[in-house]
Amino acid sequence: MARRPVIVVAGLACETSTFSASRTEAAAFHPRRGDEVIEKYAFIQPGSPLGEAVDWHGALIGHALPGGIVTRNAFETLSAEIISRLKDITTSVVLDGMWFDIHGAMCVEGIDDAEYQLLKRCREVIGPDVLVSASMDLHGNVSRELAHQTDLITCYRTAPHIDVAETKERACRNLLGLISRRNNGEAFRPYKAWIPLPILLPGEQTSTRDEPAAHIYATVPLVEAFEGVIDAAIWVGYAWADEPRNRAVVVVTGRDKEAISNSAEKLARIFWNAHKDFKFVAPTGTFTECLDIALRSIKRPFFISDSGDNPTAGGSGDVTWGLTQLLARPEFTNKSGPVVIYASVPGPGAVDKAVEAGVGAVITVTAGAEVDDLHAGPLTMTGRVHAIKHGDRHAAIEIVLQVGSVYSIITKLRKPYHLERDFTELNLTPRSSDIVIVKIGYLEPELYSMAKDWMLALTPGGVDQDLVRLGHKRILRPMWPFDRDFEEPDLSSRIIEMSDEKLTGFRSKTETPV
Repeated sequence: MARRPVIVVAGLACETSTFSASRTEAAAFHPRRGDEVIEKYAFIQPGSPLGEAVDWHGALIGHALPGGIVTRNAFETLSAEIISRLKDITTSVVLDGMWFDIHGAMCVEGIDDAEYQLLKRCREVIGPDVLVSASMDLHGNVSRELAHQTDLITCYRTAPHIDVAETKERACRNLLGLISRRNNGEAFRPYKAWIPLPILLPGEQTSTRDEPAAHIYATVPLVEAFEGVIDAAIWVGYAWADEPRNRAVVVVTGRDKEAISNSAEKLARIFWNAHKDFKFVAPTGTFTECLDIALRSIKRPFFISDSGDNPTAGGSGDVTWGLTQLLARPEFTNKSGPVVIYASVPGPGAVDKAVEAGVGAVITVTAGAEVDDLHAGPLTMTGRVHAIKHGDRHAAIEIVLQVGSVYSIITKLRKPYHLERDFTELNLTPRSSDIVIVKIGYLEPELYSMAKDWMLALTPGGVDQDLVRLGHKRILRPMWPFDRDFEEPDLSSRIIEMSDEKLTGFRSKTETPV
């Protein structure tokens, strides 16, 4: 009986804003080790086709909530454990492949292109012959160095991301296919056609629900179906970090150089031809303008994205600017005013005081601006404790404080609010509320389906939608939309193959000493 292929799983994922005041520590990655890694993904568990076809080994994976830059200590600690576990695994089994489970927009203190640096270290253990397949977020960044260290590389094709599991499974399925061909005597490693584009846009202008991203991403599976192509992918890139790798990228992987080159250039041309057509996914305005329009509207619930401090894009989550503006409005000072839900602001001390006082108590608390006080200071509120909830994975403890007609969610730790149950479990009813304000960019599917109308408020924070005013200094220029007039970019394919350079000898100039 033929030996089953052996594949190890490793990776760190965190979308990090270099403009956020927060820092991401090792515990935020909620590391999974060994069998815990396999248990996370149903498609590689025993009983599944991939689970039965492969001998899977978990090293370590960690997925952190987006936030500020990852501390060097956190990166070194988790990376060292990954390397140690890889060494242990390789002493007992012969590896055929590695699934590199990453996001692609992790920034680390003192290191550029952190995912490449991590994979390079992994390569030093597993060697150049082990096949590596990387799965990524379409808001990740693909440098030439990262592409070179991988054999297969792909990303999501939807934003909001509804194909996460599908993408990861595709990365593993393609890896198994490549290993199987090698084991059958086919001496082949894929070629990669890599094309960087001088475009850097926020996700709120590139949702695949809307044009032009809808027709751009609809082309990807058509290209992937061409003879000689294994996978095709388009990365929008991550707009709120300031590294030279931050930009859009097309990568097509396959067996036929001409096929992948032509395919990549087709996708790059479609993307570039539409670069001036990207618009925000909803009507935009200042926070005041959005509130004014929401109050005049007869559509309920009316959602407003407080976008500048979106914790799922890298915001610190504790900017009080939006809630301060909201509570200053006279329309909401009475309990009989329009019902507004605001999610959310961290305030550990406020949460402790509410828990001690109990539901129904009237308390005065201060919350927010413990991390990011650049835009507004801590906010003091007096209100009635409406609800208390313990045990949330992100928030730990959540409380709702009713101030006038505003129901403000305050958390022990920051948390994104994407699901209806995030509200109903706090005794809130967003569907029957007048206005729901969430720290988010584009609305996630459940919120989108609830909203009868919505607007994107252009508010300040670490993920400000006004990219130009953030002050990028290290991205490669010219870059749209930072620059408006520049020559046609080079949209020709750069073919990356193993014969370019030995993997173990590949060196980057982006790493600086601690």
